[in-house]
Amino acid sequence: MLFFGLQANSQHFLPLGFKMDDNQIGLFNKEQSIPLAHQMRPQTLDDFEGAQKLLAKFPQLAGGHLSSMVFWGPPGCGKTTLAKLLAQKNDLPFLPFNAVLAGLPELRKTIEKGKQQGLEQGKNWVLFIDEIHRFNKAQQDALLPFVESGEFILMGATTENPFVSVNRALLSRVQTIELKKLSPRDIQNILQKALTKLEKETSSSLLESFSKHCDGDTRKALNYLENFLNSSLSEKQELTPEEMESLTLKGHRSYDKDGNRHYDVISAFIKSMRGSDPHATVLWLAVMLEGGEDPLFIARRMVIFSSEDIGNADPRALTLATSCLQAVQNIGMPEARIILSQAATYLASTVKSNACYKAINEAISFVKERPTLEVPLHLRNLGPAKKDYKYPHNYPNSYIPQQYAPKETPPFYKPKDSGQEKFLAERLNNL
Repeated sequence: MLFFGLQANSQHFLPLGFKMDDNQIGLFNKEQSIPLAHQMRPQTLDDFEGAQKLLAKFPQLAGGHLSSMVFWGPPGCGKTTLAKLLAQKNDLPFLPFNAVLAGLPELRKTIEKGKQQGLEQGKNWVLFIDEIHRFNKAQQDALLPFVESGEFILMGATTENPFVSVNRALLSRVQTIELKKLSPRDIQNILQKALTKLEKETSSSLLESFSKHCDGDTRKALNYLENFLNSSLSEKQELTPEEMESLTLKGHRSYDKDGNRHYDVISAFIKSMRGSDPHATVLWLAVMLEGGEDPLFIARRMVIFSSEDIGNADPRALTLATSCLQAVQNIGMPEARIILSQAATYLASTVKSNACYKAINEAISFVKERPTLEVPLHLRNLGPAKKDYKYPHNYPNSYIPQQYAPKETPPFYKPKDSGQEKFLAERLNNL
């Protein structure tokens, strides 16, 4: 998301090839205290990593007229940088505002300041609100008349799904621009460009490690590189896991969201629930949450588990799991951990049955192995044989024996003798 080919001066950046006198060199040295991630911010849209793909998807960003918009994406994907670059490209005053650090009174002051700058320069202006999802309903509603009238261009940034965290009234008045996190390969290229700018060298394997550990966060990856270059380990080409952890400030554990560890931990989580061990279940849940796993991924897997491994032995499990998924989606972390824990420990502790799972798998295999299965004439929607269908509710216990499938169809569903399925098995046997 960041491109290089720039060097620092008293204004933070100069084109390559620019020569400085002694006084300017002193200023340049002073700039070395600026964090590497800040030094590497792109200065034009052309420098923005993935700009071509982004502009192809959202061509309105390349136009000469900006409208209000909300940038949505994970940390370190360039939301703030993109907003600044768009304002710069259109030569508009840019006033930043942090929704975490300030409230409605400060917002009104910022709007008044922006109005004044706009009047003085004879142009529209941009109000950029970082962490806009932190605004409550009243604060978001306060923006509506200004956005509606176009008094300023609102640009918001959020790591949360705006369709959940932003008021519908405000959302209907802005464009939503989703930014994806960069791939490890893209981030590795950025780190290499940073080394080139700094006239430093290190192994590609080390850069690969940094790019994988940062979880798509470019800022974090550049911080890792800066920690490494400023440490006593800077001459090493390979690092031990302990050394890597010390450089990343223990910001990660040995957990990845796409590699073997990711699948190993979710496998242990599911097998612990299947094995009715709530203690191990909540342990692996904690490992995933601390490793940065998407809580929605965990909740979705529990919904699947509730049908695959519990099924009709405890039908409440599916209701609980789907409620958990909806709650996690609406609440978000860190409170979502409590909801996940409640659902996971219940699923681990309740009765188990895979009868539903086996039934559908066997039925699908049966269908695949045969030509088109014909529907019995009396079950069809139209036709003279329709009158032969017997309506079960007209008979005692709402049951009357009749053919519902081809004669060669075997019994797929075999309920187990546990939980609610025991009752179902007894009923079917009695029938």
